[in-house]
Amino acid sequence: MSRKREHYIIDGYNVINSWPELIRLRNDLSEARDQLVHQLAEYGAYEKYDITIVFDAMFTDDEEHCEQVNAHLKIIYTGEGETADSRIERLAYDSVRQGREVHVVTSDGAEQSVILGAGAYRIPSLEFRKAVCRAKKQLKKEYLGHVTLPVTRLEVEDRLDSETVKKLDILRKMRH
Repeated sequence: MSRKREHYIIDGYNVINSWPELIRLRNDLSEARDQLVHQLAEYGAYEKYDITIVFDAMFTDDEEHCEQVNAHLKIIYTGEGETADSRIERLAYDSVRQGREVHVVTSDGAEQSVILGAGAYRIPSLEFRKAVCRAKKQLKKEYLGHVTLPVTRLEVEDRLDSETVKKLDILRKMRH
């Protein structure tokens, strides 16, 4: 029997308001959300985690809606009257009941207490950032390795047959 993937539930706006690179984007929340989703998609794929990012939409008239970014990353925008905290609590509780290992990323103290009571692990936002940065560094090391640039310059003519090089040389000389 294969082991279930660990489930990471992310308090989206809490992370955006904690990570220095995302704090700078607070005036453009759409860009901040995109950056967070991009980083967590990469992190989740590398670590083989299921990730759910919850964004609070409590003060809107919209209904809850979800976006499935890929097979293992989902975004939830809470609906009218529901906070991200309450949605995260339900998600954590349901996932734990399904026998999954659940980690909730938030720096909200009250939320952390409730999460522990549900049987999930809590990770403060800045500590989670360190894990994401470590994974990114490891990913670069594993997949890019040591990149060496060519010693000599690659010229276009090195990739062309001699007849074409002659024709281009004639055209070049005609222009001058």
